[in-house]
Amino acid sequence: MGLRTGVLFVVVLLIAALAALNWGLLVTPTPMSVGLMQVTAPFGLIMLGLTTLLAVFFLAYVIYLQSTVLIDGRRHTKEMQAQRELADRAEASRFTELRSFLEAQEQTRVVQSNQRQAALLARVEQLEAAFRLRTDPSGHATVAHGGPLEDRFEGRPTATLGEVVPTRPF
Repeated sequence: MGLRTGVLFVVVLLIAALAALNWGLLVTPTPMSVGLMQVTAPFGLIMLGLTTLLAVFFLAYVIYLQSTVLIDGRRHTKEMQAQRELADRAEASRFTELRSFLEAQEQTRVVQSNQRQAALLARVEQLEAAFRLRTDPSGHATVAHGGPLEDRFEGRPTATLGEVVPTRPF
């Protein structure tokens, strides 16, 4: 039991005890005015009845408020669940879209890389072919010119026309 409920219960008990202890006074007829005329009635009993009626109205109002809060809470919970599901679906859709975008970008990069690699290999092969064409005819001439130079550096005698020079074995 909450603090408010306990305080309210104590107040109701005090009113009931006061009414029980003073019952004789509450039911004593008293002349009273009700606007245009004067009536003789038990004033205390009328006031106690009005207090009880007011308490019943307040209790009905509290029950109405509590039920409204519960119904609104349930409705808000359902709406929040629907919004959460919608957000989850939208997030999953965004992740799927991001994944497909990244896969497309990766495919584009792979294709570009393969094209660049093929172009580079073609260029290297072209340069190798050009290099072979240049070096094959001039390769023999270089060896022919390089032989006498090598002999001079090593101090070997050079042969003249018609003369045979003995060479050392390697």
